[in-house]
Amino acid sequence: METRLVHEEQVGHRVPDGALGRLCAEIFAPLPRSDQRRKGELYLRGLLSAGGRKSMRNIATHVGDRAAEQSLHHFISASTWDWGPVRATLARYLERSLRPRAWVVHPVVIPKAGRHSVGVARRFVPSLGQVVNSQEAFGVWAANEETSSPVNWRLMLCEDWRDTDRLGPAPMPQDTHLAATPLECVTGAAAEVRTWTGDSPRPVVVDLPDLSPTALARALGVARLPFLASVRGSTAVAPATPAVLGNDGRPTSAHQLLRMVRTLRRPVTWSDPESLASRTSLVAGVQVRLPGVQRPLLLLGEWTGTGGWPQQCWITDMTDAPWGALLRLAKLTLRVETDFAEVATRVGIVDFEGRSFGGWHRHTTLASAAHVLSTEYRDQRSQPMAWPA
Repeated sequence: METRLVHEEQVGHRVPDGALGRLCAEIFAPLPRSDQRRKGELYLRGLLSAGGRKSMRNIATHVGDRAAEQSLHHFISASTWDWGPVRATLARYLERSLRPRAWVVHPVVIPKAGRHSVGVARRFVPSLGQVVNSQEAFGVWAANEETSSPVNWRLMLCEDWRDTDRLGPAPMPQDTHLAATPLECVTGAAAEVRTWTGDSPRPVVVDLPDLSPTALARALGVARLPFLASVRGSTAVAPATPAVLGNDGRPTSAHQLLRMVRTLRRPVTWSDPESLASRTSLVAGVQVRLPGVQRPLLLLGEWTGTGGWPQQCWITDMTDAPWGALLRLAKLTLRVETDFAEVATRVGIVDFEGRSFGGWHRHTTLASAAHVLSTEYRDQRSQPMAWPA
């Protein structure tokens, strides 16, 4: 029998129809009704087949049934099915198939022209250096050096949006989904992934240097999640062994402290996910303490040249890990950035236009599943997909 294919026009991938059906059977198994499972597969098929913006009309058109538009709109924006168990099943699938080295946090700013899309507000975006009318979301991605896929999401909600009357008709999830700050988004989403995937937590990699490293270390410590987080060179840290460094124990900047240990630098080779080229950096680390954080931490620096000042700094509680392994973990953020641009945006991860909070989460959940299929078939080229038993 000839294998039918789902064509993803923008990414240029062709996903076997059987592979789509098998993934849908697994991730939609928690949905209690057969009609919900059918609509879930239909919507996912539309995300993979529709070119351009993944509007409800465009999705319905590309699954061959314009009359399905209203039905799919209700399924996403006004239905009551819980996206959490679907994401949990997707996370467990990725644990088996992708075998991630870490959960990588990826922030997403989605500019909006109007004020009615869920979560939209005028906010200062540090990475852009300006105020933007936008949604701001944080994804937790399963990542290794070869590939990555989104697993869980939080949409940041300002006070005006933390009102159930504005968030849509579906029953509200637990309060942890109503995150008002980047820290709440990051720690809530990562901790939830941990509950889905068992008691052997993978490290959480965070590239948000404007987050307080002290607050992040405390929150992830409570969640029992190891972490590696980028920090500003100006971050104040205290050396754990000041006498060894000729320091009196007073806090100093991360840059200054790493400059003091630059003679310890060693070369580390890592792979650039965009160019696929092999890169070499110099890396050194020193144990430090942060105020209010009881456990020891490691400050890691990266030099791309021979100068005295590091180009990037990170703090981690994985103090026994080799410096090279830590740098390669940090570089997984580049893997996620590449896959977000090349795959996630093209399967509609940022295309939801509705006002429903539940609708945003359901759409993002199914777009994450579309990303998984596109990435797996991209990685396997023309080979058949190998599905775990």
